[in-house]
Amino acid sequence: MLDIQSVAKRFGGLLAVDQLSFAVRENEVLGLIGPNGSGKTTVLNLISGAFKPTAGDIYLDDRLITDRPARHIARAGVGRTFQLVRVLPSLTVLENVMAGAVFGHKRLWGREARKYAERQLERVGMAHAIGMPTAALTYIDEKRVELARALASDPRVLLLDEWLAGLNPTELQTGIALIRSLREEGRTVVLVEHVMDAIRSLCDRCVVMSGGVKIAEGTPAETLADREVIRAYLGDDDA
Repeated sequence: MLDIQSVAKRFGGLLAVDQLSFAVRENEVLGLIGPNGSGKTTVLNLISGAFKPTAGDIYLDDRLITDRPARHIARAGVGRTFQLVRVLPSLTVLENVMAGAVFGHKRLWGREARKYAERQLERVGMAHAIGMPTAALTYIDEKRVELARALASDPRVLLLDEWLAGLNPTELQTGIALIRSLREEGRTVVLVEHVMDAIRSLCDRCVVMSGGVKIAEGTPAETLADREVIRAYLGDDDA
């Protein structure tokens, strides 16, 4: 479904991603994990078209998307959430989610877009807030609205950037169940996350990054037990 081949991203003198390669299978949940600053969010920005790679290629279903604008990649079926939530502040909750339906993969309009957006809000537990301004929302509710907007685009590949961060234990279990349901309905998910309970219970495989490079790949059990991964998280002495 998704193929990242020798991708690099340089910001001036900083090499944020260095010769990264991995593939994501259709209907797979892949965890992209690693310490803070390892380049995970940059990778999601490269896949979604927010950044252009300095080198390497990215394919969606064997279709080269490396140089495509973000709007074209969204219409091809890639949806995402952001580590720092990005809602449209001048729009209501419903209008935010309808924007995903209008500009995303499915490209719905009018009453059809509204009904589909309402269904996504209900799915993430925000049906009660349809007419509210986004400025009145808590941070956690903004994250729910952002996910509903991504789902309203009917993505084939969903990129989730620390979407579970900040949730209380009850909300976390609800969030894990929601992500699992996305996989069950046939979507492919790339999950950047620090919540290891979620990684263990949701992911088929993990790619682990440190300092912009891939240091391990395999099942959650294999990667979380890898000596290089433990060293990357804890440092040489504690590892």
